[in-house]
Amino acid sequence: MKQLLVTGANRGIGLEFTQQYLANGWHVYATYREQPGTALASLACDQLTILPLDVAEDASIWVLQEQLSGVNLDLIINNAGLFGPRDQSLGKVSRQQWLDVLNVNSVAPLMLAQALHNNLTTKQGTFAVISSRMGSIDENDGGSLYLYRSSKTAVNQVVKSLSIDMQAQGIKVIALHPGWVRTDMGGPNGSIDTQTSVSGIRQVLEHIRPADSGRFINYNGAAIAW
Repeated sequence: MKQLLVTGANRGIGLEFTQQYLANGWHVYATYREQPGTALASLACDQLTILPLDVAEDASIWVLQEQLSGVNLDLIINNAGLFGPRDQSLGKVSRQQWLDVLNVNSVAPLMLAQALHNNLTTKQGTFAVISSRMGSIDENDGGSLYLYRSSKTAVNQVVKSLSIDMQAQGIKVIALHPGWVRTDMGGPNGSIDTQTSVSGIRQVLEHIRPADSGRFINYNGAAIAW
């Protein structure tokens, strides 16, 4: 049975990943930050292991590392993310808010990779980071959103370096844009729903090859400029 870890599984895209991979016969290790939500808890079955994880806290990541000791994973999806305040225009940015967003979106994925990359080695698995097209410097024609944009640009660089450093272990590392999804973070005006986003990402991940490691890919399979 294939196995994956998905962070931020209480709602939105993370919850949808959990549902779709369970339906596809995988064993899912799904994490929540404070307490498991009703929707996640309702999925309880032998194929699902629900674990606490605050990606912004090293101690929480270390506990997860111990809990997953000896578990061979095919896939890790770093989905947990933080948008920050809605108004991120010039003159509205505070240092602490920016640091909070960077900690979750940029620093945490590297901390998770450091703690769990050995879990992917046996199966030469994939470490996937849910990034955002908002992190593309080439495609930034709207300005503003300093906190969120910069955090996703930073994590894209993390992905690129990880893809080089983990190559010898046979681990593939990829940055993924989920689309503008109708979630609590994406808002009600998103262009796609969680089912469409996750179905597309699953197709992308299913066909990832070593030559794709270090790429930035849309949920529909199209390459995105850095």
